[in-house]
Amino acid sequence: MAVHKPYFVTPAWKVLLADLGVFPSNVLRRAELPGDLFARERAALSTDEFFRLWSSLEQEVAGDEDLALRIGAAISVEAFDPPVFAALCSPDLNVALRRVAQYKRLIAELTLDVEIDEERTALRVRWPSDEPDPPPSLALCKLVYLLQLARIGTRERLVPLEVRCPALPKRRATYKKFFGVALAQGAYASMVFSGVDARRPFLTANEAMWNLFEPQLKKTLAELTEQASTRDKVGSALLELLPSGGASLDSVAGRLGTSARTLRRRLKSEGSSFQAILDDTRERLATHYLTSTELSGAEISFLLGYEDPNSFFRAFNSWTGTTPESVRRG
Repeated sequence: MAVHKPYFVTPAWKVLLADLGVFPSNVLRRAELPGDLFARERAALSTDEFFRLWSSLEQEVAGDEDLALRIGAAISVEAFDPPVFAALCSPDLNVALRRVAQYKRLIAELTLDVEIDEERTALRVRWPSDEPDPPPSLALCKLVYLLQLARIGTRERLVPLEVRCPALPKRRATYKKFFGVALAQGAYASMVFSGVDARRPFLTANEAMWNLFEPQLKKTLAELTEQASTRDKVGSALLELLPSGGASLDSVAGRLGTSARTLRRRLKSEGSSFQAILDDTRERLATHYLTSTELSGAEISFLLGYEDPNSFFRAFNSWTGTTPESVRRG
């Protein structure tokens, strides 16, 4: 059976690691994830892989008791992050939280429960009940992140009425200083704002920009709810298997929990073939490596699953009608 991959790695990760002074290669190596993960377009991770990524970041900055503060407060508009964009275009915190709840799934499979009345606005962060518990700092980081959004939008130091988290940090005084209120323990990561604060106008509100991007966000969200095509599943499997030399029909079929014969038949019904997807995936990855990295032709050949660099050069010429070096220079 194919592994469900509900967590998406956005460009915001590269900005975050740079702000933290952490080398991406070190984090990925600790997490046993592909070294080019942050260079991939809309890379997806399973829950286990994402939690490993987060835990490796915790280990990379071992001893930093304020990690959740540093990460959650490092929100940046320098990289397009759908939930951040959706929130900051909003007229106030109530609308922002509803939008984050709706579009958070474009990045991660977690639930943001939002309850709003005249007196208060309460939010609660939940992970799927059938998934393992998240790393300790992750839930707390989400609360820091959401409060930081509110403060960026209003340009005021909003102070919540209440903050709860399953695992309390050791340096509680530091977090109390940030939140403005002492943290309490709770079954879920949750936070409560006064109704007045939740209705304060966002100075970042931009309805025109929101109307421009909302249709695309809705389209992307709708695509996530539909069952992925066999072609998409094969492409995702190849992204994982290529660097290990597993670019064969049997290897991909095994990863997807089916037989090679069944996989070939399903691809044919979609008007595609395994070789066509393999060539397309290799061509896209090769073009990315050539235009965005300093990797040598031999290194790219290895990452694409070729045993011999000359085989890669011949294949690249057949795909593009030119040489790898020409693409790099261009």
